[in-house]
Amino acid sequence: MRRKPEEFHDGAQDGLTPLRPLDIKEIQDFDELLAGYSLTAFGGRSLGEAAEVLQAMVTDPEVTIVGTFSGAMTVAKMGLLICDMIDRGWLQVIISTGALMAHGLIEAVGQVHYKHNPGRSDEELYRLGYNRVYDTLEMESNLDYAEAVFKTVLNRMDKEQTLCSTVICRELGKYLAEVTDQPGILRNAYLKGVPVFIPAFTDSELGLDVANWMIQKACQEGKTIPEAFTTLSLNFNPFLDLGLYGQEIFKAEKLGIFTIGGGVPRNWAQQVGPFFDILQNRLGLELPFVRFHYGVRICPEPVHWGGLSGCTYREGVSWGKFVPASEGGRFAEVLCDATIAWPILIKAVAQRLVKRQQVR
Repeated sequence: MRRKPEEFHDGAQDGLTPLRPLDIKEIQDFDELLAGYSLTAFGGRSLGEAAEVLQAMVTDPEVTIVGTFSGAMTVAKMGLLICDMIDRGWLQVIISTGALMAHGLIEAVGQVHYKHNPGRSDEELYRLGYNRVYDTLEMESNLDYAEAVFKTVLNRMDKEQTLCSTVICRELGKYLAEVTDQPGILRNAYLKGVPVFIPAFTDSELGLDVANWMIQKACQEGKTIPEAFTTLSLNFNPFLDLGLYGQEIFKAEKLGIFTIGGGVPRNWAQQVGPFFDILQNRLGLELPFVRFHYGVRICPEPVHWGGLSGCTYREGVSWGKFVPASEGGRFAEVLCDATIAWPILIKAVAQRLVKRQQVR
């Protein structure tokens, strides 16, 4: 059918949002920058819209916010952003990779990460005890130092207690709160009562440290290798993590999720809706209808690679993980390196809330 010019709309009559040129001469702070971004296009608009969703999420008094973090964010010196979000009350639950928390522990006990010199080969780095993470170096001596700290915590824990990742993270945080006044993710989470879950606990330096501790105990008791590999002196049950997370979700009025990256932390957090559905449908239990009302994610992984890290919130609706936009769900996804977008986003929303408070 041929279009008739007299039937053309101008956008305004259909209620479309007009865009505006970004005028940096008029911008004084990050809040104004992202407000300007939201009326531009492409990645800038997605970051500007993420600020709007994050603001709505952190100011909703009914929402419990789950933060999920993957990638080498603590090695990349982004750990204080998580601390800041904890201290502002923007996170009530944290789910992370073990590596991110292990490198954060290293930072919290005063050890240093270094820039990688591309002129040195990876073979030489191995010989020197320099473990490369992209463009950054983690010292093997740092890992040894953190293991000694962790051993102190393990030695003072109740050996009869059933352990899981969040119990161990709480004890590490408690120890850090006793020995240092410097910020750290586990320390700040402990002080604010925010549980930290590491679903793939054995896939990390922390998991290897626990294994090292148990094998040492077994060898001291006369066990030989390989028998010592399976001699367990701690009772560790990952299903306790799942249950404790379920308890946190059970008492929540509404849910929000803030995600850096993807992987196990993101999926483990999001599966709680299907988990509750399964318990209700298969066991006949009376449980709340659990869905995330808000979501903000920063990750460079596009959806077309087919991996979980590129899975969209819209796809998650089909799994019963998110409230659809048609029913009030508010979500923002930013395809960007988190070390670029995350600090800007947090600073912008923090400034926005200060202004809002001043107006009152």
